[in-house]
Amino acid sequence: MAKNVVVVGTQWGDEGKGKIVDWLTDHAQGVVRFQGGHNAGHTLVVGDKVYKLNLVPSGIVHAGVTCYIGNGVVLDIHHLISEINELEAGGIEVSSRLKISPGCPLILAYHSALDRAREAAKCAATKIGTTGKGIGPTYEDKVARRALRVYDLFYPERFAEKLKENLDYHNFVLTKYLGAEAVDYETVLAQAMADAEIIKPMVVDVSAALYAVNKAGGNLLFEGAQGALLDIDHGTYPFVTSSNCVAGAASAGAGVGAGMLHYVLGITKAYCTRVGGGPFPSELDIETAGLPGHQMSQVGREFGVVTGRKRRCGWFDVPALKRSIQINGVTGLCITKLDVLDGMPELKICTGYTLNGKVVELLPMGSDEVADCQPILETMPGWTESTVGATELEALPAAARAYLARIEALCEIPIDIVSTGPERNETILRRHPFG
Repeated sequence: MAKNVVVVGTQWGDEGKGKIVDWLTDHAQGVVRFQGGHNAGHTLVVGDKVYKLNLVPSGIVHAGVTCYIGNGVVLDIHHLISEINELEAGGIEVSSRLKISPGCPLILAYHSALDRAREAAKCAATKIGTTGKGIGPTYEDKVARRALRVYDLFYPERFAEKLKENLDYHNFVLTKYLGAEAVDYETVLAQAMADAEIIKPMVVDVSAALYAVNKAGGNLLFEGAQGALLDIDHGTYPFVTSSNCVAGAASAGAGVGAGMLHYVLGITKAYCTRVGGGPFPSELDIETAGLPGHQMSQVGREFGVVTGRKRRCGWFDVPALKRSIQINGVTGLCITKLDVLDGMPELKICTGYTLNGKVVELLPMGSDEVADCQPILETMPGWTESTVGATELEALPAAARAYLARIEALCEIPIDIVSTGPERNETILRRHPFG
């Protein structure tokens, strides 16, 4: 019988989902990306090769596996083509195995122009920390029912008419309100038509294709981008992304019924990180050498795949994870980057917050309340031994096992997988999601 697994980040993104999706693909016939855009960055380490993916699902490095981009993804087809070319230059066949939904809204040049101009106009305190890739403005167009979608590329005359109407509107905002330069209509049209010819052979009814795989008994792996605490509805709004990052979004973003989602794997770092603006209750100093935050930053190589920005680092946050477990319906956890904590004499876990004189055990909704939360920290002993590459729980130092057990007890959810390094085989398996 088919079993389908959804992989989601349970923090503010960058939890190491790419490696786990790649690792789980051994048991899947299809890997599906269901939301976000090329603002997501997944790094895979396979032997001596490193792959950095933004749009192509992480399962692509497995020969024979079909990868799907669902309708919930906003798609910059020019970027996608460059990513495909880079992978194929490295010896990975992509074009014949990548299937794109005709319902994907298109990111075009005016979306990224709007994104950058808006962020530049904000004061420092209100900057979201957007990547400037045009993700937000594209989702806005989708909700406003003016988006151009992949299927429009098959009708050039209709596409050109819609594009002109959209550019008239967006160029007015760019020039008259934001004081930026207009985007040239002919340039955008020519690029879109040229790119369309390359991706048209990859466009299929993804929803129907996934149902066919499931009916035939094939396993599907659904891959989320960003993290649940950046979800447009449930994250620390407005310091969030523009899509739904929770597991349930796999249903809408790929066109499958909720009953086809059987197991939700929540990816969780052994500490916390966040990129860009927004509240972060357990945040630490990452600049001062010798302090825990600096070790997390440097040893964990906490720099954004897409932007190169330093990630903010902090202690493991239980109330934040509890919120994420709740909104995702997490079945089991995967703890990543445990090895980054090697050598720390002591560790702290944020077990709750104080907010307006009261103890809070669940991350509040909205950034203002979260910004006022003060962490309640519990201290645990660290370990000096290396955990890098461990493949059995018993091989971990006693203090590392105690740390994991405490997280499991506080969050009331089983830890099914522990990642002890970037390589596929540097993984401890306690219960297999596809088992």
